[in-house]
Amino acid sequence: MTQQDSPAFVHESAIVDANVTIGAGSKVWHFSHVLNDCTIGAGVSIGQNVSIGPKVQVGDGCKVQNNVSLYEGVTLDEDVFCGPSCVFTNVLTPRAFVSRKAEFGKTHVKRGATIGANATVVCGAPNGTTTLGEYCFIAAGAVVIKDVPAYALMAGVPAKRIGWVSRTGEVLRDDLVCPRTGERYELVAGALRPLG
Repeated sequence: MTQQDSPAFVHESAIVDANVTIGAGSKVWHFSHVLNDCTIGAGVSIGQNVSIGPKVQVGDGCKVQNNVSLYEGVTLDEDVFCGPSCVFTNVLTPRAFVSRKAEFGKTHVKRGATIGANATVVCGAPNGTTTLGEYCFIAAGAVVIKDVPAYALMAGVPAKRIGWVSRTGEVLRDDLVCPRTGERYELVAGALRPLG
C-alpha cells in the first residue's frame, strides 16, 4: 500500500492488498477489504464491511458507507456518496456455472452523485458503461437500469426521474432555484445545468 502525504488510517481488522494507493486523510474502517490495483483518493471514508476492487478507482472526498461492494468496472469520481448496502452489478446475466469475467460491464459515477441505501445500479452492457451524471440523486431502494442525467432525482423500480436536485442535494421546485444556496438552474434540451 502506498500512502500519500499524511498517512491514511486503516483499521487493524481491514485488509489492503498489494499495489493499492490510498490518499492522504482517507479512512478504511472495520472488516473492509481493498483488493489489488485500486486507487483511493484523499479524504475518502470507507465504512465497515466494504469490499473494493480489484482495479477500482475512488475519487477524492467519496463516502462509501457500510456493506457496499465496488467491483471491477466501477469508477467513482470525486465527492460521491454511496449509501449503506447499495449494490453495483458487473454482469448483466449472471449464472453460477458460467464464467463471465470477460463480460464485465462498467459503471461510471460522476462527481457529487448520491446513491441511497439499498439502491441497485445495473452495469452497462458488455463493454458498455452505465453513467450516473454529476450531482444526481438516486433514492433509497431504487433500481437504476440506464444512464442518469446530471442533477436528476431518480426513484422507483425501475428508477425514473421524478424531479431535479441542486448541487447540495435539495429538491428543486418549478423556479429551479436551490432553496439552500439560492443557486439558479436552467433546463436546456431536457438537461439541467447551473446558470453562470
